[in-house]
Amino acid sequence: MNELEYASLTPAPTSTRPLLGLTILVVEDSRFACDAMRLLCLRSGARIRRADCLKSARRHLQVYRPSVVIIDLGLPDGSGADLIHELSQVEPRISAILATSGDDMNEAIALSAGADGFLAKPLASLSAFQSAVLSAVPEEMRPAGLREITDERIEPDLMAYRDDMAHAAEMLTVDADNKTLDYVAQFVQGVAKSADDDQLTRAARTLARARAEGRTIHSHQARLAGLVRERITEQMAI
Repeated sequence: MNELEYASLTPAPTSTRPLLGLTILVVEDSRFACDAMRLLCLRSGARIRRADCLKSARRHLQVYRPSVVIIDLGLPDGSGADLIHELSQVEPRISAILATSGDDMNEAIALSAGADGFLAKPLASLSAFQSAVLSAVPEEMRPAGLREITDERIEPDLMAYRDDMAHAAEMLTVDADNKTLDYVAQFVQGVAKSADDDQLTRAARTLARARAEGRTIHSHQARLAGLVRERITEQMAI
């Protein structure tokens, strides 16, 4: 699509709403991170659609074509890197494919799979989010002239954070299998990074590392489960 065709079909982006005219599909299983993304898109002028797993994302993509896809790498039914690779091979290609994760080490995996960029959690800075998206899309989708830079930081709904903690608590049972523990460790790490919760991030990372190294995990699992329960109690008190 050339610049004239794009301009005739979509509202033009502006300096204050630089993503106006874009539709962003966010593939994210964390409600807290997804609410952050919703606010970032809203402030930027973009429309947002959401999917919480690979299956849901693929179903969305059969129906419509977004301008941008932002994919979390750790999803309940597989790796977001697989979807990134699939989309990077499709012609015509989606204008921008971005990855996001609470583990900065995943950036190399995302770029290798075909992502155009990487968003490290927490997703809080409006200007950083806008810059990441704009640097990935074709030039004709960017606002003309200078763009207003803001230091605004968004604050997702804490109820969404509690929902994520409740979801994690359901999985952190004594009879959880290894696949579930691997998923919940990366899930909690991503949510904790989004919430700037360093203690919870470290506990989730420790469990993930113990699992990867084949070490005994019972104490690490119990530690993470206890912290998750504490967060639920704290949020209920608020």
